[in-house]
Amino acid sequence: MQIAVNVRFLLPGDRLEGIGRYTYETASRLVRAHPDVTFHFLFDRPFDPRYVFAPNVVPHVLRPPARHPVLWWLWFEVSVAAWLRRHRPAAFLSFDSYTTLNTRVPRVTIFHDLAFEHFPQGISPLVRRYYQHFMPRFARASARLLTVSQATKDDVARTYGIDPARMTVAYNAPAPVFQPLPAAGQQAVRDQYAAGQPYFLFVGALHPRKNLVNLLRAFDAFKTATGSPTQLLLVGRWAWQTGAIADQYRAMRHQQAVQLTGRVPDAELARLYAAARATCYVPFFEGFGLPVVEAQACGCPVLTSNTSSLPEAAGPHGALLTDPHSVADLTAALTRLDHDAPLREALVRQGALNVQRFSWDDTAARVWDALAAVS
Repeated sequence: MQIAVNVRFLLPGDRLEGIGRYTYETASRLVRAHPDVTFHFLFDRPFDPRYVFAPNVVPHVLRPPARHPVLWWLWFEVSVAAWLRRHRPAAFLSFDSYTTLNTRVPRVTIFHDLAFEHFPQGISPLVRRYYQHFMPRFARASARLLTVSQATKDDVARTYGIDPARMTVAYNAPAPVFQPLPAAGQQAVRDQYAAGQPYFLFVGALHPRKNLVNLLRAFDAFKTATGSPTQLLLVGRWAWQTGAIADQYRAMRHQQAVQLTGRVPDAELARLYAAARATCYVPFFEGFGLPVVEAQACGCPVLTSNTSSLPEAAGPHGALLTDPHSVADLTAALTRLDHDAPLREALVRQGALNVQRFSWDDTAARVWDALAAVS
């Protein structure tokens, strides 16, 4: 059997974020679990050889590099479609919600979220038009859909009128590197990043949907009201539409207590989670919310939003939930987490139980079942 796989988010270097991480963890397990299947990995640019996970992977670079709506169309509807016509694989698996309409090959597509439908102001008009035109068509053209949460499955079914029977939930999961850290190691992290003080941690790309403006406002109010020495670390790259975030940061009374680290390797990120007072991940909307379960795997208490998929990812008692739109509620939650050690301990215990629900091996098995069903 031959399977074609869209792996364009397996970017060279240490640059894997949400979809790239999902692609890496799932695809690497798929190819090793099925050595009798040939997987044709379709890249849109020169690739890192480490992504050729096993001898049954055949890499192909199709042009043009697809990072713009016009180039997306050219890559999927022209380059990928032509490749599929030539090679006629049993199925085409796409990890990033996109697929091609211009083929008769059965398609299995993984949807991560419909954030653009609910927060269209967060993306450019051209990208928004592309998404709103093509995404419902991609969903309807796919023989099977997988989603990264029940919340996303429900959203796709409701928004695009897709039969839920055609969809399967295949969760994200924390990588094995995310583990607790002994107390001495935790203090070393605090010494390195927070002048020896406790710290709250945010992990993710800095852009409007992540709600950094409200988090910074709440942290400023928390510091003013309590005088706590606890700091705030923001770990992630500056993404898009970051002007309001930068303005709020510059306007902070307690700006010196906020540290911006940029992106860090996973091994370092695991140390940062494990030593944090709490991970504070309060976006307006998420398809899953990987930092929630990464933090839980590291023995870190979690504060997250009571919206979209985040309560599902966190589990019934695995996080302190808050309204991300309310600065007052965020401030109160930060204060409670900083002062209430029994609460933090309970969240750590419940988080450790919750995170056992998620496994990349299980996710890969669900993806394979969808491929087998259409091949």
